[in-house]
Amino acid sequence: MPTTTGGVSFAQQFVDRVEATPNGAAFKYLDGEEWKGLSWAQTRDKVWELAAGLVDLGVQSEERVAIASSTRIEWILADLAIMCAGAATTTVYPSTEAEEVNYILADSESVVVIAEDAAQVEKVLSGSLPGLRAVVSMTGEAASLGGDSGVEVLAWADLVARGKARLAKDKATVTDRIGTVGPESLATLIYTSGTTGRPKGVRLVHANWSYEGSAVSKLGILQEDDLQYLWLPLSHVFGKMLIGMQLEIGFCTAVHGDLTTIVENLAKVKPTFMAGAPRIFEKVKSGVTLRTQGEGGLKAKIFDWAVGVGLAASKVRQQGKEVGGALGFKLRLADKLVFTKIRAAMGGRIKFFVSGSAPLAREVAEWFDGAGMVILEGYGLTETSAACAVNLPQDVRIGTVGPPLPGTEFIIAADGEILIRGGGVMRGYHNLQQASEEVLSADGWLHTGDIGELVDGYLRVTDRKKDLIKTSGGKYVAPQKVEGIFKAVFPYSSQIIVHGDGRKFVSALITLDPDAIKGWAERNGLAGRSPAELAADPKVTALVQGGIDELNSKLDRWETVKKFAVLPRDLTIEDGELTPSLKVRRKTVEKQYMDVLDGLYPKD
Repeated sequence: MPTTTGGVSFAQQFVDRVEATPNGAAFKYLDGEEWKGLSWAQTRDKVWELAAGLVDLGVQSEERVAIASSTRIEWILADLAIMCAGAATTTVYPSTEAEEVNYILADSESVVVIAEDAAQVEKVLSGSLPGLRAVVSMTGEAASLGGDSGVEVLAWADLVARGKARLAKDKATVTDRIGTVGPESLATLIYTSGTTGRPKGVRLVHANWSYEGSAVSKLGILQEDDLQYLWLPLSHVFGKMLIGMQLEIGFCTAVHGDLTTIVENLAKVKPTFMAGAPRIFEKVKSGVTLRTQGEGGLKAKIFDWAVGVGLAASKVRQQGKEVGGALGFKLRLADKLVFTKIRAAMGGRIKFFVSGSAPLAREVAEWFDGAGMVILEGYGLTETSAACAVNLPQDVRIGTVGPPLPGTEFIIAADGEILIRGGGVMRGYHNLQQASEEVLSADGWLHTGDIGELVDGYLRVTDRKKDLIKTSGGKYVAPQKVEGIFKAVFPYSSQIIVHGDGRKFVSALITLDPDAIKGWAERNGLAGRSPAELAADPKVTALVQGGIDELNSKLDRWETVKKFAVLPRDLTIEDGELTPSLKVRRKTVEKQYMDVLDGLYPKD
């Protein structure tokens, strides 16, 4: 299996960044109600103490140290420390059930786990892991949980204290370890959250991460004075890549993992860019639209007019033309009356958003573009260290995921599958040689499992190869296309799962957005009803039918949704219906609600 050597280690990137801008702002994080900051030099001091503590625990080069935590500053410090100790990070989503946590820790042979709190520590200690030597609790209250497990349980402060003591005896503890790390040393094991089957550990080496940072830097779209707002799960490859970019370019990152406070924090932090999954942008669009329309009167009419003008302007720009004349005048007026206020609510300094991890609906992209907040849709997989393509601010082509990053190549196979070769491609799946050989060709091409096409060098992803639906009439339907349109035109929905493989027609399972439907219910005489009661109410059924009708008007006849069911609750990560990156586990949901789906099809 081919490897691509080159670049420097992630740890050396960190050292180089500190030396280049020691007093520059590195991170902002929320401590209680206050945003605090760390310079690069201050970050190094904290990382050195943690790295030396890991060495003192006996962690050896390329041994795995797992992190089981939500997105927070300690996650970043721990990951940098693991890199600088010469070890490799195993990422564990905090929502992962205990059985799967233990599978990941056993398969990765992790020797230390850095866990967020007592709940995560308990999951780690619930199984039999003979190779596990220690667990470190970020919040500290779990340090007494070790019991007779034979595993040492430390508080974060204990690890820091051990590191300080180690450095007092040997100042070169960390720098010596960094010197042992090469471009092909294992850096990260990220277990695919996957929509089916056991997760597979994707082996990413230091050269993968240094490639990502270098490739994005060459695009010239970010500079040292930019400010990132980071909420994405750092256990996900997308989140981890954003830190790699930061080391190369040197901008500051404000980090806070609470999804419910994103818009509120954007207003406070005032970042220049933010990456996210499509669901976040869908919720922002729906929230702004429903809130304004709910006020009614002249304000709602002006808003609707402005959105129409913005969409018209977006379509002109997509043709490569300047927005001038009467439309240009209207756009300037719409911007003054409406769009400046929307941008101000998000901090007022956004240069662009970046969307990845799932397809972004055209309608959502055009809405943001019309409001003067362009979304750069990109594309990547865990197996490509995240980004391998992204749209560029100076040439955004909505409906595509952009051209390949410098150093990455695409080809489209005869069956439409996207194949990728480049510096971000993994070194294989951990302990799974056959699975690795199935997706990695001898000459370095990764079979992605996605279907797409290249249009003037820009990649368009149409669906997952495994997700394509073939009706009993022989017609193929791309469910992601249908689902994307529906969520864009119907702001009251949270999720839609299109179904119909082997069936006579296409149907759908639909969940309601709890916040959006609550406001609608209050305005329509259904205040106080539970989500399940609303899902069963004829008024809600009629509301959803209206959204389905609008969806169907944009589809070919064989793609249209003939029947649907509204589920009594939203899908959740905790119930295994969504991945931590907010993608629907389609097969899981279909299996869970198969009786509902069967009921949508008449018996022959």
